[in-house]
Amino acid sequence: MAVVVVDSGGANICSVLQALRRLGAEPVFSADHGTIRAAERVILPGVGSAGKAMEQLRLKCLDRLIPTLTQPVLGICLGMQLLFTHSTENDTPLLGLIDGEIKRLPKAKGLRIPHMGWNTIAVHGDNPLTRGLDRSWFYFVHSYVAKVNGHTIASCEHGARFCAVVRNRNFLGTQFHPERSARAGARLLENFLGLSCN
Repeated sequence: MAVVVVDSGGANICSVLQALRRLGAEPVFSADHGTIRAAERVILPGVGSAGKAMEQLRLKCLDRLIPTLTQPVLGICLGMQLLFTHSTENDTPLLGLIDGEIKRLPKAKGLRIPHMGWNTIAVHGDNPLTRGLDRSWFYFVHSYVAKVNGHTIASCEHGARFCAVVRNRNFLGTQFHPERSARAGARLLENFLGLSCN
């Protein structure tokens, strides 16, 4: 299967590519608009700050391309957050594909921020992306979150409950890193590769 991992200026791409290869996909790392548009699946990774990530997307005109895509698109970690409307991190407008604001995790006594390490998710309803993954463990590294909303298909708790997986039409996102989440992460990526957005 032709899968494009978007070259959005982030790091830690090798683990994403390797995870996809283990599932029999043929991932390509690219920012070329034609290559991305022709892909059967698109993955938007993200590491770092919202402001810098959006700047990289704008430099490559990917902020205009991504919203026009019709195939399944999966945002990972910061890539998921970029699908939302706005981030309070540096007051950053995002892609606007999912309604909602990204905010810093609330501080609480004994709570470590960033949220880093393994945590379980609670699946909301029946969605092909999260099927078979209720109460599974995934690996998180983040300080900002989206509140649970009408697009939440799985949530997680770290001081407060937040979106772990979201979906709006063909746009999906995981706050955790499936490529670093062992068997459960492989299952989610496999579900994504088999997803139909019709």
